[in-house]
Amino acid sequence: MDKVKYWVEKIREFLIEARTELKKVTWPTPKQTMASTSVVIIVVIVISIFLGLVDFGLTKTIKLILGS
Repeated sequence: MDKVKYWVEKIREFLIEARTELKKVTWPTPKQTMASTSVVIIVVIVISIFLGLVDFGLTKTIKLILGS
């Protein structure tokens, strides 16, 4: 029974500390969130296109070399 009380107290302590830390967080505004999300989406699209072109080029080069 002591183990249960110990773990309940540890969990309670953790939740109190987590709540305290979350109060210290500076949350982004909706505008900042949209700007960051837009940047991530654009970067993902650009990198995807680049990797697709590299893959296409390497595939054509290997086929040319192997004569398939």
